[in-house]
Amino acid sequence: MNQLKSDTRTAIVTGAGRGIGRGIAERLAREGYRIACWDIDCSPLDTLGDLHTGFVQPVDVADASSVEAAFAATLEAFGHVDLLVNNAGINGPVMPIWEYPVDTWNRVLAVDLNSVFHTCRLVAPHMRERGNGRIVNVASIVGKEGHPNICAYAAAKAGVIGLTKSIARELAGSGVTANCIAPAITETDLFREMTKEHIEASKARIPMGRFLTIPEIAAMVAWIASDECSFTTGFTFDLSGGRATY
Repeated sequence: MNQLKSDTRTAIVTGAGRGIGRGIAERLAREGYRIACWDIDCSPLDTLGDLHTGFVQPVDVADASSVEAAFAATLEAFGHVDLLVNNAGINGPVMPIWEYPVDTWNRVLAVDLNSVFHTCRLVAPHMRERGNGRIVNVASIVGKEGHPNICAYAAAKAGVIGLTKSIARELAGSGVTANCIAPAITETDLFREMTKEHIEASKARIPMGRFLTIPEIAAMVAWIASDECSFTTGFTFDLSGGRATY
């Protein structure tokens, strides 16, 4: 791929192959961004649709060396990065902590939390040197409140919130902001990994009585990434249907 014009806004979206990541990537593409679509499985991106100008990069975000290679390839293709959206994640099993396998705990934290560290440690200095940039990390409402039987996922998402607050303060005044979103349960393909009881219990916690939608998440990310959101950093934007009021 030829290098793009230096005045074109570019974004990395992790987990862009499907679900929430795909929805975010498509919304940003409609906003005029060139998208680097990062995913461990890029086969769903064989048909790019709205992402026809995008760049597809296979990457295991849980592996630091894989992220380093992906970032280098993205810079070669785009020249610079204006926006990083850390969306890639896995749920893990639904079971009490005393049954939770240690290797599964480590994998969930590697994908859901360590990946955010791997990407931010590379992208933050790049944006800081350019004097402008946006980092948006996808956490979860359970990272604020906890939830029974998904201890690794809740712990990882709480870690994402804490990490985001920390790097936001490190970057304050540089022109780079770092914020989170904390969605409630959203109807995606990941529902297949959850029990019916878990899904029903999660929905019952939402005062609006419905699931969050992918377009609603994408719209929030697009606004946080925009020039209009220039003074807010280190914040967690809830998309909880009234579940969180703080």
